[in-house]
Amino acid sequence: NAIGILGNALRESGRPEEALLALEARYALTQRCWSHDKQAILACRANIATCLTKLGRHDEALVLDREVYAGMVASIGDSHERTIGNGMNLAISLQYAGLFDEARTLLRDRLLPAARRLGVDHDVTLRIHQSLTDALYGNPESTRDDPRLNQPVCAATSAFDLNTGDDLLEA
Repeated sequence: NAIGILGNALRESGRPEEALLALEARYALTQRCWSHDKQAILACRANIATCLTKLGRHDEALVLDREVYAGMVASIGDSHERTIGNGMNLAISLQYAGLFDEARTLLRDRLLPAARRLGVDHDVTLRIHQSLTDALYGNPESTRDDPRLNQPVCAATSAFDLNTGDDLLEA
């Protein structure tokens, strides 16, 4: 729909204040006319959360991202590409809130399903790797001696044969 496209275009062109107004209007319209379409409602809320992040309103974005992610898991499962993407959005919000350990756990939990479903070279899987790296190295409390930094980021994907799900370490 046009108002959602406008909101996303405004957000991506560096005009998040105006984008928020359009995205909130789209959300209200969706609730009013398509209240039965849970995916559309969650998508609207996810777009608002992304906009709030761009505005620096991280606490509000975190609340929305948690709700959206939980809704996606409940409605389409945790291994669906959109759920994985919303999990990445949640991880970013967690990092802005300083919750690096929670972000790291969430990303590690999403890495194997993403690699199995989408492939190890898929854009989403690679972005999870990047976000996991950011969560590990972006934590100001981490030091060079932090054992979490010495764990391979790709351990979750390298220990399994992604085609069969068999553990390669036991083969």
